[in-house]
Amino acid sequence: MTTERIQPNSFEMERHFYTRVLNAQLHPLVSFFLNLNQEKLLMRYCHLNPAVDKDCLKEILSYRPKYIPWAGADLFHVATEKGSRHMVVIETNSCPSGQKSMPLLDEHQEQGGYRKLIEYTFKPALNKRKRLPKGGLAVVYDKNYMEASGYAAALADVMKEPVLLVSFYDNDKDPDVRFDENKVMEVRDEKGEWVPIRAAFRYVTQRPWNRIPVLTKTMIVNPILACLVGGRNKMVAAKAYDLFNAEISGSGLKIRVPETIRDVHKTEVPLWVKKFGGHAVIKNPYSNAGQGVYTIMNEKELDEFMEKDLPYDQLIVQSLIGNYEWSTNQTQGKFYHVGTMPNRQNKIYAADIRMMVSSTAEGLKPMAIYSRRARTALAETLDDSKDSWEMLGTNLSIRKEDGSWDSDTSRLLLVDRRDFNRLGVGLDDLIEGYLQTILAVQAIDRMAKNLINQNGKFRKKLFRSLDNDKTLLNEIVI
Repeated sequence: MTTERIQPNSFEMERHFYTRVLNAQLHPLVSFFLNLNQEKLLMRYCHLNPAVDKDCLKEILSYRPKYIPWAGADLFHVATEKGSRHMVVIETNSCPSGQKSMPLLDEHQEQGGYRKLIEYTFKPALNKRKRLPKGGLAVVYDKNYMEASGYAAALADVMKEPVLLVSFYDNDKDPDVRFDENKVMEVRDEKGEWVPIRAAFRYVTQRPWNRIPVLTKTMIVNPILACLVGGRNKMVAAKAYDLFNAEISGSGLKIRVPETIRDVHKTEVPLWVKKFGGHAVIKNPYSNAGQGVYTIMNEKELDEFMEKDLPYDQLIVQSLIGNYEWSTNQTQGKFYHVGTMPNRQNKIYAADIRMMVSSTAEGLKPMAIYSRRARTALAETLDDSKDSWEMLGTNLSIRKEDGSWDSDTSRLLLVDRRDFNRLGVGLDDLIEGYLQTILAVQAIDRMAKNLINQNGKFRKKLFRSLDNDKTLLNEIVI
């Protein structure tokens, strides 16, 4: 698709929301949650969790990230053997989808979260930057045209100027985006002329570090640094979570994640799968959209994984969250899916919850919420005939043979009056999911700050000590 010039007053709901979202009404409980102010949320959570340090939580709620001001977390709603219920962070995304799946909070504001994110996050960041190159505005993307174009239209309205919407695909031999010697972004407009860009909104998700420099003169939301330190790097994210959990260990707060083994070479995988009792999840740390994730529940699935030719040198192995009878018994106990409410056939499905947040003057605020269920119901018992990914994989993205993307929206669950009740999630679950999200984002942002020296340069040696994957290191554009 060629570059488009998006003019102000061009936003059309039909182009930027799924059809079923257009007439959906936000569930009252979700609306109540989204309208909770910080003080009420703080009081409610501390009332239910009296061991939590209120001052520490207040500081976390008001934290404003520098390098990852827009993010989303994928959460599993889980239960323990003792009946406690929690929200567990599966991964954090630095360019998350969500707006096209989110019913309007205010029916009179048709641009919904698209405009809020631009007004609350992008525009203040732009106004704060004192030294920007001269040039226009752009939205660059490599998937999710529906949302990328929505952000472009909202950005044009908020800034009252045209915005260039331009694709920037991995392995494109003649891309419409480039960077000059001063790290200023230039895009090829609809006339074929190269135009400098002073600020860009980025929805480039597939190995973005191999074509966008870590730090640029052009303001980019989010910068590539956010991806490298956790937003698209599960390896470093796991280390960021551990470091931040250690920092807040006396507060009663922690980022809940599956038990994670990092820096695993492929040849070591069978040993760690055995350690987890034969049930585990193996992840390519740098993939997204459900790609490069392998659920292992039997020898057949492990053998199939070991036969794969993998693009990177290192992996992570995590405990598996499944049904009660076959979840991994990890050191912190057994987590299993709460799952959806039983359907007409009394089947329960694994589901995740995406919580998108963005930076505001009051801290990180929720911008969009949606859920996705797996293709087939959770089995009570296992046998080798069952495909574990069909039961546990929740991502909707489908990569076509030509490299383009599609979505299986039949498994999308909205937070509207109809779908939300099927999730079996209450107000306090949403509050915990939100807190888990902002804890994870803060951990990643703090890691990013550690990787920039006093002169504003990327600390390559420190990054290499955190992630010494040679294939990845060779891809990064400094």
